Amino acid sequence: MSTLTLQNQRVVIIGGSSGIGLATAKQAVEQGASVVLAGRSLDKLELAQEKLGADSVEIYTLDNKDEEQLKSFFEQVGPFDHLFTPGASYVRGPITSSAEVARSCFDAKFWPQYNAVKYGAPQMRPNGSVVLMSGAFGQRPLSDGASYAACNGAIESLGKALAVELAPIRVNVISPGTIHTEFNWEGAEQAVRDESYDAYAKINLLGRIGTAAEAAHTVVYLMTNGYTTGSTLFPDGGYILR
Repeated sequence: MSTLTLQNQRVVIIGGSSGIGLATAKQAVEQGASVVLAGRSLDKLELAQEKLGADSVEIYTLDNKDEEQLKSFFEQVGPFDHLFTPGASYVRGPITSSAEVARSCFDAKFWPQYNAVKYGAPQMRPNGSVVLMSGAFGQRPLSDGASYAACNGAIESLGKALAVELAPIRVNVISPGTIHTEFNWEGAEQAVRDESYDAYAKINLLGRIGTAAEAAHTVVYLMTNGYTTGSTLFPDGGYILR
């Protein structure tokens, strides 16, 4: 089997009903993969399944913050080849933030990915891969997100540790900058969206916002390149270099 295609492989995406997860699912299906999408909203999952094609996509409702649900989910899913874990919802704040805000990234982004690998790895085929998701803020933090930066750094370290522990299963991390997705801005006024996007475009090298498809392309590369493991890739428009 070629390592440069997803043809006839099974891809699990937790948080795959929108944004980078959905864009990755689309590219995986285009390469001939079957895809398992999991997320909190059945309505969004059903819409994603309709867009991608019901013959290629299975859907499961899942709260990835619930460890028991994750365990049960992977027992139902059975054997598969690749895991991508972009699903997260959290609040960013400075060191003076409440404990709830400070913990939100770890509770909603770090531990769900950690537990997804914990219960998913036993079902993975040896030539498979895991792609975790952190964020470029971990490498270039601003002044309003101490715990968020720490969380992203922890995910990148987790990726390296799991690459060693789970070999020959490959484990890598995608660390995007700001990406134009509906998820980023659900419920926000358009003026707020535009202001934030404009601000980010001014602090990266390419001077624009990334697309979900561009981030997804990075994920698919990490799934298909059989000689890449323990790496973190930054589809961030040069944010960490500016």
